[in-house]
Amino acid sequence: MKEFKAESKRLLDLMINSIYTNKEIFLRELISNASDAIDKLYYESLTNKDLNIKKEDLKINISLDKEKRTITISDNGCGMDEKELENNLGTIAKSGSLNFKQEKEKKEDIEIIGQFGVGFYSAFMVSSKVTVYSKKYNATQGYVWTSKGAEGYSIEPCDMESYGTKIVLNIKEDSEDEKYSEFLEEYKIKDMVKKYSDYIRYPIQMLCSEEKLKDGSKTEYETVQVLKNLNSMIPIWKKSKDKVTEEEYESFYREKFGDYEKPVKVIPVSVEGTCSYKALLYIPSHEPYDYYTPNFKKGLQLYSNGVLIMEKCEELLPDYYCFVNGLVDSEDLSLNISREILQHDRQLKLIEKSIEKKINTELMNLLKEDRESYEKFYNAFGRQLKYGTYSEFGMNKEKLQDLLLFHSSFTKKLSTLEEYVERMKEDQKSIYYACGESVDKIDMLPQVEKVKEKGYEIFYLTDSIDEFVFQTMMEYKDKTFKNVSSEDLDLDTKEEKEAIKKENEENKDMLEYMKEILKDDIQEVRFTNRLKNHPVCLTTEGGISIEMEKVINSMPADQKIKAKIVLEINNSHPIANKLKELFKENKEELKNYTKILFATSKLIEGLEVKNPTEISNLICEAISK
Repeated sequence: MKEFKAESKRLLDLMINSIYTNKEIFLRELISNASDAIDKLYYESLTNKDLNIKKEDLKINISLDKEKRTITISDNGCGMDEKELENNLGTIAKSGSLNFKQEKEKKEDIEIIGQFGVGFYSAFMVSSKVTVYSKKYNATQGYVWTSKGAEGYSIEPCDMESYGTKIVLNIKEDSEDEKYSEFLEEYKIKDMVKKYSDYIRYPIQMLCSEEKLKDGSKTEYETVQVLKNLNSMIPIWKKSKDKVTEEEYESFYREKFGDYEKPVKVIPVSVEGTCSYKALLYIPSHEPYDYYTPNFKKGLQLYSNGVLIMEKCEELLPDYYCFVNGLVDSEDLSLNISREILQHDRQLKLIEKSIEKKINTELMNLLKEDRESYEKFYNAFGRQLKYGTYSEFGMNKEKLQDLLLFHSSFTKKLSTLEEYVERMKEDQKSIYYACGESVDKIDMLPQVEKVKEKGYEIFYLTDSIDEFVFQTMMEYKDKTFKNVSSEDLDLDTKEEKEAIKKENEENKDMLEYMKEILKDDIQEVRFTNRLKNHPVCLTTEGGISIEMEKVINSMPADQKIKAKIVLEINNSHPIANKLKELFKENKEELKNYTKILFATSKLIEGLEVKNPTEISNLICEAISK
């Protein structure tokens, strides 16, 4: 029995108990090593014509024996002699694949997966004993390497009929915490191969149970063993785009990501450069069932040379594109020794920026070329784009602003900011908007009527997040955003401004009296000419609008905010003269009118009326006179 070096013992213990977080990984690692061994032999055959190697004969085999509790993984690759077994398996972190990559000039057809020489030892997570039989190509003698773990290993000569490597794992007995027997189940091995090693380029074969009719019988079945390929071998994303049909892309999407509807957009990506990668991205047509739950996780599947490394790599997608499904495959990733975690994030950042730019471009193309499909997508994920616009202090607003849609008072349909600006009047300096629960309710707001009459388009913001987006953006193509309920709307002519100013000065005492009646609920009461037919409306001073107050105060927080509300009275409405008359003759009744007017203006805005019974009595009293 030979002993591992002291540092190798510590590393083996650390690796088994810490580095690998998922015990399923052992099969991925052993299959990847088998693929590397086949690659090495095939590479040699390309330059050494004395090697009679046919690519179609190269394969990996898996077999199970429940009674003996063994899993066997074998390949007809290059094999190892005694010295190579000593170097590659006797010294942890000694990688034959890495040495091979360093010694040979890389060819287009050769993709060596292994780098660190530790993946093999993941077998000890599930095995009480590991036995490796190996015979080098064209050698006469085979050797067997045996180990039960950190105490050491032995290497002995053995008889082998053919070249290659066979690894036999004696699976551990079950414990209270771990059910190792599941790895002896046929369905489990199939699932693991499909999940992690589906795109290994060589066939992965296993004898599988299959039900078939007995000879001559129409009703009786028998179980037979059939040799089957467990992997697909050729990834769809590595095929030329012109060789893949739309139906094949959609079928892959449904199978891989479990969606019952076809995606709005399929985005194949192939990038060569500082960090080369291939990707296959899908824009879904609807939210996943868990999209608004803590269970939802963003990210793309990450592959390295066709081997699944991460099921959800969050770093590959910005939050505002978290709805994108798909995968990325790159051979340029710097993986850590467990191949589960990325060692450096520089390559990931390059890929993430490239993917982000690609998604943005494809969404813009969809918006311009297929408006119906884009609006379907936007109805599902538009809010996510809006979050991206104002999150991180608006750092990404310029990337996303042209993808946003809002309801237009002109078209009664969704419109982009660019489309709004193209329709603007020559002298118009602002993009006008109004907020509310629905397009119909906003369209009936008193503040909207006069703006529309003057011929200005208004964006109707029905999503609670919309106004925050506009405040974060501040402007678009040098046009500021202006709430029609803002005090500084500034649509009046010089003469109109002077006339309303005079009106407010002449009725200053009455307006102050009305403000005193409403006390802290109101910032000011004043006459306005912004209204056409409506008697009153509410506007705000400062940066917090009525809609923002409602949204923020609906959130679960102790601290509430309050908009600076102004009650504006239409100076051309009959109510204006009635108020002036009451101020002179019946201030008590003016007090009641003031409360009624304020309450009705709050109802129009969808605000709560604190004293509905009192207001109802006051209205009934006024009607009965």
